[in-house]
Amino acid sequence: MTLRYGLQAKVLAMMGLALLVVLALMALLWNRQHVMHEAVEDISRSTMDEMARETVRRRGAAVVAQLGDALSNPLYYFDLDAIGALARVALRQPGTRYLIVYDSEGNVLHDGSESIPSYGRRMDDAMAAGAIAARETTTQVSGEVMDVATPIMLGPQKLGGVRIGFDLRELRQQQDQAVARMHARLDQLGQRQLLWVGVLSAALIALGAVMLWLLQRSLVRPIRQLADSARAIESGHFDTSMPASGRADEVGDLMRAFGRMSESVARHDREIRRIAYTDSLTGLANRLAFRELLDERLLKLRDAGRQLALLFADIDDFKRVNDTLGHDAGDEALLQFAARIGEAVRRHGGPDAVLARFGGDEFVILVQAAPTRGIDVRTAASGLAEALVEALSAPVELHGRQVFLGTSIGVTLFPDDASGATALMKNGDIAMYQAKLAGKNCYRFYSRAIDQAAERRVQLEQELRGAWDRGEMSLAYQPVFRLADRRLVGAEALLRWQHPQQGLVSPSVFIEVAEQSGLIDTLGPQVLRAACRDAMRWRKVQARDDEPLFVSVNVSPRQLRSGDLPATVASCLRETGLSAHQLHVELTETTVISDEPHVIELLARLRLMGVKVWLDDFGTGFSGLSHLRRVPVDGVKIDRSFVADIPRDADDLALTTAIIAMAHSLNIVVVAEGVEKPDQAAVLRDRGCDLAQGYWLGHPIDIDGFLELLA
Repeated sequence: MTLRYGLQAKVLAMMGLALLVVLALMALLWNRQHVMHEAVEDISRSTMDEMARETVRRRGAAVVAQLGDALSNPLYYFDLDAIGALARVALRQPGTRYLIVYDSEGNVLHDGSESIPSYGRRMDDAMAAGAIAARETTTQVSGEVMDVATPIMLGPQKLGGVRIGFDLRELRQQQDQAVARMHARLDQLGQRQLLWVGVLSAALIALGAVMLWLLQRSLVRPIRQLADSARAIESGHFDTSMPASGRADEVGDLMRAFGRMSESVARHDREIRRIAYTDSLTGLANRLAFRELLDERLLKLRDAGRQLALLFADIDDFKRVNDTLGHDAGDEALLQFAARIGEAVRRHGGPDAVLARFGGDEFVILVQAAPTRGIDVRTAASGLAEALVEALSAPVELHGRQVFLGTSIGVTLFPDDASGATALMKNGDIAMYQAKLAGKNCYRFYSRAIDQAAERRVQLEQELRGAWDRGEMSLAYQPVFRLADRRLVGAEALLRWQHPQQGLVSPSVFIEVAEQSGLIDTLGPQVLRAACRDAMRWRKVQARDDEPLFVSVNVSPRQLRSGDLPATVASCLRETGLSAHQLHVELTETTVISDEPHVIELLARLRLMGVKVWLDDFGTGFSGLSHLRRVPVDGVKIDRSFVADIPRDADDLALTTAIIAMAHSLNIVVVAEGVEKPDQAAVLRDRGCDLAQGYWLGHPIDIDGFLELLA
């Protein structure tokens, strides 16, 4: 029988061929699906990883930039309290593992903790060198931590920097979970698609074509859309809208999940921008937002030929509130001041006025001229400054107490004073500083003369650094005599600075610079130690039966505020071997008034050691004789302004007599300063004054001259 290659065979052959085609298609589809799954996982993992890292990096850069600006003034004045307050606020941000504020040498100044156990240690971790050397915001990643660091600058001077470590573990865990869920769902989807192809394999090529079309429509296109959206988000377009999907399958779940993730990223981006541009305490614009707005306004006004004014308002003696009433009271005071400033700006600043808080106790107001009202910018700025001074001079109610602070305001004009934002802000700060020098609670306009004075002060501060180590500074001693028998009983140590170019610099000039810059924290202990060492040399040239001479050393308010004075005095006495009763420390009456409870506690500790405490310039303070009943002192020094006219002025004589009588009733020694004539000494002696110093008795002399005087 002859076999024919008939229709059935052809059908069978075609069916076999179709079956082979189907199997080939299934194998091809299986391979394509596997490759596609891997591609999706790789793209999604890479996209999510890059997006998460970029989000953390942008957030970290914004946070450290804002924190660096906020820390410039506290770091410049070495205000650890203010640094700690800012550091703790930053540490409370979610995902923050650590925070380090360091100086220009890389030594830790603050880590946000209360005790600062790492204070003074040099950073030695793997990312420390990069952070220290950075001149701009830099990001480093090591293991599970992203370290974002930025330098803290004051003009061209680098004061130090701040580092914040962000934890990447949670982000990576979320990423791995999301990828795992996506992998599982893609596997489920692939199995369903392959099963569907198997069940409908009889449809052969047409069904295969339909399946390929369905696969392209239902899987590849959505993933491609998601990848495009992910790339847009990666480029920084966080508000990119996700493709809408009403599908109820895994791809629809994936697209909706990706959409929710995109909305969350956009929401966090808006929150980060809000934090970056808003002051967290007052809700006002911060330095960054104000600077961008100022640049925009200057660009518009420069083309239009119009003017504007910047007002820098700084609360006077605000640190006293934090030191005496606590930081909560300080925050409350800032809120009350912000409300008063805002009200004054609304009333007198015009519709285009802008108010911002630059951090700490400094507020900045931008005022534009109002040509339609016929008011130039200088007049508008003067009116607003006067209104601010009046409004902020009223007392604030804090913890049931009325506190008087006031404000110092500096005003600078565009384009008269400067044409750029940086120069304008610098000029406003200089003018504000001049308002403080003028007595505070007032305002001053910027002028070139003010700028030159500020530049001279900065130069003087730079030259003052290291002047003691270079041998330019020395001590002179003004003898102190007992009036009853004109016997030498001690000397007051006076700091002198012999500048290589300027010659002898007045102490009233460089002491103020040292006090405001914080250099007094270094000079004070050096002067104290040198005076104690010289006093030991005096004893060697005295007769054995003579009473040892004392040395008196002036103490600055900043040394008292630090609270380290008793420990410093004890260390100097221990190192030099000087007896405690031979050392007298002098402080002004106004220093006591600024924080009386704290000062009384420090002075009591000094007196327990045997050190004598004298009140200098007595009678020129706010309370006068009332302090003698509360402050533990051993002596008072009558100010030279009373001694000068004591033989002729009945009022000065009466006041001096009252001081002497009151002090003696409390067993307190009385010392007269500025005795330059014999009739002054005679009157003081008749009134019972114990000790005196002045040019009539002896001029200040160096240590060698004083040793000759003793010999």
